[in-house]
Amino acid sequence: GAGQTVINKIKDADIPVVLFNREPSEDVIKSYDKAIFVGTNAVEAGVLQGKILTDIWNKDTTAVDKNGDGVMQYVMLQGEPDNPEAVARTNYSVSTIEDSGIKTEKLAQQVCNWDQALAQNAMEAWFAKDGEKIEVVIANNDGMAQGAIAALQAQGYNTGDEAKFIPVVGVDATAAAQDLIEKGQMTGSVLQDAEGMAKALYT
Repeated sequence: GAGQTVINKIKDADIPVVLFNREPSEDVIKSYDKAIFVGTNAVEAGVLQGKILTDIWNKDTTAVDKNGDGVMQYVMLQGEPDNPEAVARTNYSVSTIEDSGIKTEKLAQQVCNWDQALAQNAMEAWFAKDGEKIEVVIANNDGMAQGAIAALQAQGYNTGDEAKFIPVVGVDATAAAQDLIEKGQMTGSVLQDAEGMAKALYT
């Protein structure tokens, strides 16, 4: 794909290249001995999201399992369709919950391209259709989590009333997300170590 085209051009010029954040396939990196990728472990972010949701389920199952069927009904806000980070976060957040022994059911999933407004629209539509059924919201990043929370708050959810709360998890631990978590309006996020990544890039 695009990654290979870019690497071929750089290889022709014989310039070393450091790619970050968007991970191309391994063959692309291996095709040029002066190419390296620096990024987070995408799988780990998904696993940690799954752990956050597993913990809140185990701590107070009745609060999360609104219909009492022993199954975690969720909606998924995905970053991009073929981005390795988005795919890994999407898959591993859910497989981690299932590996802990909790059954899950996907009510809806939508690609929102990491975009807050698109996620808000998706959440509004899902809430109108399945509001009573949605037990947790999993978002591949905090921007989309914020969009989901805005949609929920418009319906009187996640504003401080414990009876009207749907857990939402994201990734990045942005300042906005930390603020929402502090206010009790968002359940959790996974910190991406930007400083660590910058140091690795520089090295």
